[in-house]
Amino acid sequence: MAEYRNGSHTIYDIKYHFVWITKYRYKVLKGQVALKARELLKQGCEAKD
Repeated sequence: MAEYRNGSHTIYDIKYHFVWITKYRYKVLKGQVALKARELLKQGCEAKD
């Protein structure tokens, strides 16, 4: 069962789906940049549970 969050006049269940596609599908997140981006996304997800 989904856990809903609520505000003073709202109830919501927000899901995120990110799709990052560059023109011609060039690989831009490589090496250290890719590792740092992954770590930052994980930290953000963990903070928001």
